[in-house]
Amino acid sequence: MNGRPDPLREARTAASLSEVREVYRDLQARPIDRDCRLLTECCRFKLTGLTPYLTRGEAVVAALALRAVGSTTVAACEDGACPLLNDEGRCRIYDARPFGCRTHFCGAAGGPYPRRQVLDLIRRLEAVDLQLGGDGAQALPVAMQLAMQRAGGRDENRHKKSKP
Repeated sequence: MNGRPDPLREARTAASLSEVREVYRDLQARPIDRDCRLLTECCRFKLTGLTPYLTRGEAVVAALALRAVGSTTVAACEDGACPLLNDEGRCRIYDARPFGCRTHFCGAAGGPYPRRQVLDLIRRLEAVDLQLGGDGAQALPVAMQLAMQRAGGRDENRHKKSKP
C-alpha cells in the first residue's frame, strides 16, 4: 500500500462500522427481557470462566470508542478483568460495548440470550467481519489489542497488578 488514503476503502469501512452500530440498535429494540445492573461481574473473565468474542467490526467500533475517551492502548489484565474497564471497574465504552457483552452470560441481567433469537444479528456481524478482512471472532482481549494496534495504539501494562 502506498500510504495514501483510499476513499473507496474508507467509505466501505465506514459503512461496515455503521452496520455494527445498527446491529446494536436492532438488538436493543428486541423484546428480550434483560436488565443490565452494571455489576461488572460478567466482566471478570477468570471469575466467570467465560470471555466474549468479537468480530473485527465490533473490535474496531470498540477501539474507536476507546480513542474517543482518550485511551490509546489496551492490555490484557493479569487478574482476568476485561481490559475495557477503567480503574474504578466500570466499562469505559458501555454504549459501544461489543455484542457478546450485550447478550452473553450475565446472570444478574437475565442470563444469555437464546441464540436463535439473535442469530440473524450474529450473521450480520460475521458479514461485516468478512467485509473488513477479518478471520472470525476472537477473544475480547486479543481482538481489542489487535484493533488498537491497527488504530495506532500499542500494548501497555496498564492492568498488570490485580486489584484487591
